Amino acid sequence: MKLAAGIAALDLSLPAGAEERLMAYLALLAKWNRTYNLTAIRDPEQMVTHHLLDSLAVLPHVDGVRKLVDVGSGAGLPGLPLAICCPDLQLTSVEANQKKAAFQQQVKIELGLTNVSIHCGRVEALAGYFDAVVSRAFAELAVFVSHAGHLARRLLAMKGNYPRDELAHVPAGWRVAETVKLAVPGLDAERHLIVLEKT
Repeated sequence: MKLAAGIAALDLSLPAGAEERLMAYLALLAKWNRTYNLTAIRDPEQMVTHHLLDSLAVLPHVDGVRKLVDVGSGAGLPGLPLAICCPDLQLTSVEANQKKAAFQQQVKIELGLTNVSIHCGRVEALAGYFDAVVSRAFAELAVFVSHAGHLARRLLAMKGNYPRDELAHVPAGWRVAETVKLAVPGLDAERHLIVLEKT
């Protein structure tokens, strides 16, 4: 799956230069991955579908969000692709692993991402208040709420299969506002976005 075809399939309209910066991010990821093992996926075409398009599938659901936190962001997913595609978005990327946070810092410098700040540490220690928090395969929903619920009233959890058991254990004070089945071009696997809101 080529990036341009995937973006078209997702029906996204990206700012000028975004595709080039997304591919530059992917090139840096492939380069650093040889040394630091940031992701198990090494095939460039799979990186486009599993990392870039998977991240961009959530883009319509952060529309209107100005301050976003990406929790347990690993190599910067989905946060960095979202920040590349939304220059007005202020992204705080939270990653406790120093090597992964260092990689994100390098991406920020090389791609000139002035709308990104990297926080190397645990999300529980992060202060401030944001419009929303996003996570991709970070933790079960109850853990996500307990670790990041102090940061925003709206939590966006990117999941694979429909997390029926987790949804049954959403903590008191929170409700499931929306469950969205995401279609990722070129990816033959289930993807869901679970939106939680503080009641």
